[in-house]
Formats: sequence, structure tokens, C-alpha cells
Amino acid sequence: MRTIALAVLLLAAGLFLAAGSIAFTGCACEAPPAGHWLAMRMGPAAAAPVDTAAGADIPRMHRPGEFNTEDYDHIVENAFVRVADHPLSTFAVDVDTASYSNVRRFLNQGQLPPKGAVRIEELVNYFRYDYAPPTDGKPFATHVEIAACPWATDHRLVRIGLKGREVRNESRPASNLVFLLDVSGSMGSPNKLPLVRKAMKMLVECLNENDRVAIAVYAGASGLVLPSTSCDRKEEIVAALDRLEAGGTTNGGEGIELAYRTAAEGFKPGGTNRVILCTDGDFNVGTTDRSALIRLIQDKARGGVFLNVLGFGMGNLKDGTLEQLADKGNGSYAYVDGEAEARKVLVEELTGTLVTIAKDVKIQVEFNPTKVAAYRLIGYENRLLRKEDFNDDTKDAGEIGAGHTVTALYEIVPAGGPIDAPAVDPLKYQKAPVLSVAAGSDETLTLKLRYKPPDGETSALLTFPVTDAGRRASQASADFRFAAAVASFGMLLRESKYAGNYTFDAVVELAASSLGPDPSPYRQEFVDLARTAGRLQAR
Repeated sequence: MRTIALAVLLLAAGLFLAAGSIAFTGCACEAPPAGHWLAMRMGPAAAAPVDTAAGADIPRMHRPGEFNTEDYDHIVENAFVRVADHPLSTFAVDVDTASYSNVRRFLNQGQLPPKGAVRIEELVNYFRYDYAPPTDGKPFATHVEIAACPWATDHRLVRIGLKGREVRNESRPASNLVFLLDVSGSMGSPNKLPLVRKAMKMLVECLNENDRVAIAVYAGASGLVLPSTSCDRKEEIVAALDRLEAGGTTNGGEGIELAYRTAAEGFKPGGTNRVILCTDGDFNVGTTDRSALIRLIQDKARGGVFLNVLGFGMGNLKDGTLEQLADKGNGSYAYVDGEAEARKVLVEELTGTLVTIAKDVKIQVEFNPTKVAAYRLIGYENRLLRKEDFNDDTKDAGEIGAGHTVTALYEIVPAGGPIDAPAVDPLKYQKAPVLSVAAGSDETLTLKLRYKPPDGETSALLTFPVTDAGRRASQASADFRFAAAVASFGMLLRESKYAGNYTFDAVVELAASSLGPDPSPYRQEFVDLARTAGRLQAR
């Protein structure tokens, strides 16, 4: 009898808990609690402010010791290739910076980052460099510098720099923005939705009466929290942000579709039309197929609505998904690990984040075989293009925002030097190519760029021959040396064989000696991070 009674009690308790659970899932017979994401779909009057940061009763909060489902794409590092076999190197530019702030998060937590989280080009491009802006009416200016490679002194290092045209905040075109905010249960922790709210408020404060903002949210389903609203009514936008609360599973695909529909309804010809997605990337119900989401985003980008992605939090960050979505959406991907990073991305770099000055920007470098035996592109592994793609205007590439700087590095082996690359047997039906007259010049390489205007479909071509003046590393500019330090830092984190005998101590020394006139704290912070990485590696 005692056993039967216990079973009855357990059954009753189960039914009670189930009933309580149903009451919080948006059942038609009962209104959801104030502040719940479903209440948000009913409009502002139905939702009361909720302090998510308090941490009580937050669904699926990731606490220390819980399982980690973060996901990073595997990166196969670029190897040396022989100029005789592959004289052309082609890739799309990248202005993403997410990898650096994510790596910083790992190091500040006392652990080395997973190798897949380290995208060297994003580490290098996190920092501003003193490149002069264009003065010839082009969307960007080009700067190339060559000096000895710090980690392989018998090699040369080529730095290619682009500087986007500056646009003052008061001069930028009107914006039609849709904030697409993940309010699923995985966003409940303080470094996710509460930080999203703070970040979006920072952005709203920088907008003006010519800008409009809509807020869409998604969890198990999606909803429009705030229709497109003029930014002369900032208090309404801020109030809508304050009412958001996390809860439910994630239907990211449905939310993206809603956000794009909203952006299309408020489309501003000649203005900035952009969806800003804030999420940890945990798409776990609905349209989870990455390829389907990418097709949708590419189609919308062709229609003039671009996508920026901001990643938040830890524990289940889907880094590879977020990076690819931003790439295909003609936008950028940043990881926000705190309020300082939110301010950097959304306030200090506001026009670069919102205003695209050139799209489908491609770089192609042709190396002179009489000067260069082999080369390797440092980073950009997931941005490589076929040589034929350079002249193909249907091929998607990278975007440059107003004032953005883009940096790419090549390590080159001078002609006659030993090559760490497998040789190819002589061809049976073809002879080696005959050198042209230009090969006898002093030119080390020729840099070519293609780009389209933000609303154009036909690319323009820029061409620049480059010579090597033979500078030692100590004769290079401070920006050159600092970029080299950051690149070597990334190679050490990835345990790259190309880092040679370089150490984190050498990175610290090189970076500390090349801080330059940068008034921001970011370069000094990097020196401290390199020291931290060295201590963690030595454990």
C-alpha cells in the first residue's frame, strides 16, 4: 500500500509540474507572465520590465561546470606554394574582428583558445593602422610595405593595407535598421541578453532623427516587439529593449525571415538598410540547415538589405555559423565579450559598422618568379578564391565599411631560397612558361583589386606594381611591426609549424616596441594578452 501511495503522489506531482509548465508556454487559455518573450509579442502594454541580469529563474543559464557546446570550424592553415606553379594568389577581403575578442575572452578566463577559434586575419584586423585615406575619389586607398620577416629572418613579409573613405556620423545616409535579438533560453545569462540590451542602447544613442529602428525577437517563434520607429523617439526604443526576457528554444531561421520582411517594408533607397543579429548562434529548432539560411541571406543581400552579426556569451557559441552568415549577408561579424567591446563596435566604429563603401572587394597578387620563389598568405583560409573568380562579377567577396582598415600579410621566400613545399614533376605536354620582359624589372609583385559600389553589380579594377626596398624589420613602420606581432601571436596559438622558434616573449617584445601613436588602450591590452598566453602555454 505504501508503494502504491508513493506512486500516486509522484503521479500527482508530475501532473502539477506539467500544468505549471504549460501555463508558461503561451497556451491560448492563459496569458503568459509579464516580461516573458511571448508577452512581448502581445505589445508593450503586455510586458513589464524584467531584470534578466539578476539571474533568478533564468532558463538554461550557463553556469561554471555546465557542459560546453561551443562550435568552431576546422581551419587548414595556408602552406607555402611555389610561384612557378601558382603565380597568382586570390582572396576576398575580410573586416570581421570576432576572433580577437573571442580569443581575449578565453585568455582572460585562464585558458588557451581552441585552434578553430583563431582566425589570424581577424586578429590582425582588430586594430586600427595609420593608413592614409583616399584622396582620388576612390572608396579606399592602398598601402604596401615589405621588410624582413621577424619569425623567419631569411624570408620577407609583405603587408597589404587598405583604408576606407571616412564618413562622418552626421554625413552618413539615413538608416533603416532592424535589431533581430535572440531571446531564447540560451541567452539568459548576464553576458548575453543583458549585454545585448546595453549594446543596442549604445547604438540607439548614436542614431538621429533620420534613422529608424525596428526590434524583432525570436525564441520558439518570432515576433515584432517594436515596429519601425524614428530615432527621435529613443525612449520608446529603449523601453522596448528593457522589457526583453530570455526563454524558450531557438528558431533563428524564422526570426531572420521576419527581420528581412520588416527591413523590406521600411527600405530606404540610397540609405543604409541592415539587419543587426544579436545571438549566441544556437539555432536548435526550425530552419537549422545552415545552407538554407545562407541562401536566404544571400538573396536579401542582393536586394540591398545587408546583415551584421554580433555574437554574445559562452558555452554554446556557434562561431562558424555566425561568421558565415555575416559573410554571405554582406556584413561583418564581431564578438561582444563586454561593454567595452560593444562601445568599440557600435560607437567608436559606428559608420564602419553601418555604412558600406565598397562590396565584393577581391585581392589578387601576381608574384614575380625572378624575385619570389614561394609565398604563403597568412590567414584568410576561408576567404580563398580561385584565380578565375577574380574577374567573375557573380562571385561574392568581402565588404569594406566607411573608415575601415583591412590588412593582409604574405610571407615570401626570396628567389633561390629553400622552399618548404612539395615539388611537382615536370609536365609531359607543356613546357615551363616563358618569362616576360616585366619579369626582369625590379618589381616583386603586382597587386590587383576589384570592387563594386554598394549598389552596383559591375566591378572596377585597380592595379599597383610593388618593389622591395630591402628593409630590415627594425626599419619597418610601427604599424608593420605590430601587425607582424599579432600574426605571430595567432600562429603560436594555433601551434603553427611556420612560427619556427618564435615565442610569446618575442611577440611581447615586438609588440611593445611598436605601439606607435595609437591613443587607444587596445595595443597595450594586446601586449598583456600575449604575456598571459605565454604563461598559460608554459603550464
